[in-house]
Amino acid sequence: MVPRSGSVNPELAMIAPCPTESPLLGFCPPLFSEFSDRPNRRALMDHFCNVLSHLIVFREESGNPFQQLVLPLTRKSSPVMNAIYALASAHLEYRGVGNTEKSFYFHNEAVQGLARVIEHNGKVNRNEILAAIMLLVYYEVLVQRGRSNIVAGHLKGALTIMCTNPESSDPTSAFLERAFRFYDVIAALSNGTAPLSAAPAPGCLQPFPPLGAPAASPLCNIDTLLGMATTLWPIIHRLSDMLSLKSELEQAVQANDASSKIAVLRTEFESTTDAIETALSQWRPHLPLHFIPDGQGTKPAHSLDDITANILDRQGSHPPSPSGRSHIHSILHNALAYRHSSLVYLHRTIRARPRSHPAVQRHAHLSLAHCAATVQHAGPMGALLWPLFVAACEAVSPEDRELAGQAFAAVEKRQGMMNIGRAWEIVHEVWRRADEAEVFSRSFLDLGHDDGVKDADLWRQVSRDMGVSIVFG
Repeated sequence: MVPRSGSVNPELAMIAPCPTESPLLGFCPPLFSEFSDRPNRRALMDHFCNVLSHLIVFREESGNPFQQLVLPLTRKSSPVMNAIYALASAHLEYRGVGNTEKSFYFHNEAVQGLARVIEHNGKVNRNEILAAIMLLVYYEVLVQRGRSNIVAGHLKGALTIMCTNPESSDPTSAFLERAFRFYDVIAALSNGTAPLSAAPAPGCLQPFPPLGAPAASPLCNIDTLLGMATTLWPIIHRLSDMLSLKSELEQAVQANDASSKIAVLRTEFESTTDAIETALSQWRPHLPLHFIPDGQGTKPAHSLDDITANILDRQGSHPPSPSGRSHIHSILHNALAYRHSSLVYLHRTIRARPRSHPAVQRHAHLSLAHCAATVQHAGPMGALLWPLFVAACEAVSPEDRELAGQAFAAVEKRQGMMNIGRAWEIVHEVWRRADEAEVFSRSFLDLGHDDGVKDADLWRQVSRDMGVSIVFG
């Protein structure tokens, strides 16, 4: 089991070594006093700025986007303010740090305030409402209250706001829509449902930088929320829609629908699955300028060799520092973990291949190795849970399970969020049931047990049995 922290880990205080000034009116003592005259609320804002906001982005060399773009919205929006308080308070509560006002109080205030704004405000401020909704999504993902579809409800609300209000090209809107795209896909993969939005066209997602980031930065190819997976995301988006298509095909077969309809669905399913597998197999990250991955001392070193062929011309930028190289390596391994876990998901969940299938085990091992390398380089870990969980559920060998355990422990220590500990509990139970099924199938071969078809989504059954619904964001 990953131990749950009983107090704030002192290492968290080192994530942001420079104190953050209040963003609205400039620094005025006491720090964050322009937000509230209550010390406990100022402490929550301090925690959001100096700890939490740094845990959920990949890139902030010129500033943190949550501080630059979301925090100023609190000046006119109490729902945004209360959503920030709720998120920061819940993050501290999970670590055992109490507050005179509980996170659920701020959550209720944010939800009620948001409803009033939408109902009574004739001219809706798109960014304020979208920011409040997305912060509430982060809150629900962190809190993980039983089997709930609240995240899906919030995402539908965000999509409604984006569709019914004129599009805005300002950085705040672009950043919030990028956050929506991330959670739309992650929620679909977590819940086995279709994403709400349409898949972006290949090449249309450009890396979103922090405000003021230099064009020649070593991180210029890294997205604030997607890391190096910007060009991978359209493929993962299509993958997240495949389970609903598979279910539609299975229902048509069970209902004995017209053979022509079944043939069309089967052709679409098989051709799309093949296309996604090809795209995932051929995908390579677009590496930053002047960066050549060394792969030394990491398990997946051999899988980095073919990446260097895709490095573009490195004119006009300075090489990253040693600490910067480690940071970039961590982001690179995170993206590669997504690629290999996507292939695990495709073979296991979509194609329903057995856990022992060579493709499942190969990609699960590579993903776990990349997860371990991500935490080894001590870079961003805020988006690592989904690929880590998917690969860990299929781990069979002691070596792979050890990699999974090390990665989970490091991510939980760094991020300190409830969904990480819950995910680790599910992985352990999946291992226990899968091991029992393996012993059973060996003992009773005449029963024709196949661990591929019946438990391709064993973790979903475990989640239901445990009464939890996890969004792996």
